Amino acid sequence: MALVAAFIAIACSLLGAFLVLRKMTMVGDAISHAVLPGIAIAYWLSQSRASLWMFLGAAIVGVGATIVIEVLRKKLRVQSDASIGMTFTSLFALGVVLITYWSDSVDLDQECVLYGEIAYVPFNLWLVDGVSYGPIALWSSGALLLVVLLYIIVGYKGLKMTSFNEDYAAVLGIAAGLWNLSLMSMVSLATVVSFESVGAILVVALLVAPAATAYLFIQRLKPLLIASASLGLVGALGGYGLSKVLETSIAGSIATVLGALFLIALIIHSLSARKTNGYAVEA
Repeated sequence: MALVAAFIAIACSLLGAFLVLRKMTMVGDAISHAVLPGIAIAYWLSQSRASLWMFLGAAIVGVGATIVIEVLRKKLRVQSDASIGMTFTSLFALGVVLITYWSDSVDLDQECVLYGEIAYVPFNLWLVDGVSYGPIALWSSGALLLVVLLYIIVGYKGLKMTSFNEDYAAVLGIAAGLWNLSLMSMVSLATVVSFESVGAILVVALLVAPAATAYLFIQRLKPLLIASASLGLVGALGGYGLSKVLETSIAGSIATVLGALFLIALIIHSLSARKTNGYAVEA
């Protein structure tokens, strides 16, 4: 279970670093909630919880949500926060309605999507001809981490350029819009792979908290990626340990540890900024 949490935490933290740099953290929040109707429709059509169908449904809705947000913001001049809020709440509500309406034929639960239950990971095994190859979540989260790492390695230049300066990237012939869509597709993938184990709410925390914490001290991309992944790992393992000690929700404990790390980092950053300003005044 701890390994599953670690894999998901590292994958989400790496993607979160690019969302923080692009000031798109709320878009990640929107996608993690907006994919619910895609998941519900994919399951209803396929009657399968296979990751491929789930990913296709989530990716289509996730990319669609991104396009809707961009159209509302750039074409219709709707404020960014309003366009994000309206999009993800509407889609999430639609997902809840679909799951409720198809409750007799869709074996999905909105509470599972929201909160997950990583404690059940060991019971959902990958069986082939009666042979167990371990928990499905362990394989899927490991594959997620591998895909995210390959995506960042292969697309590092494009991601870097479009994260720091979209206009300059456009001058160099780099399609910022396509890179945005690819990043949102990866966030959709992370959400659909993770929702059953850790839930959409913890996915949001893992996308935002480690990267936001690291960004208080680091602005260079490579160190930011390393620091984000490290903080995500610390939060996952620390939260898992805390849940064992207090006998509480694993997902809730991980989110609590991530929040505590951000608060500590914020205090240190504020104190160091005051100290620096004090020296500047004295000088």
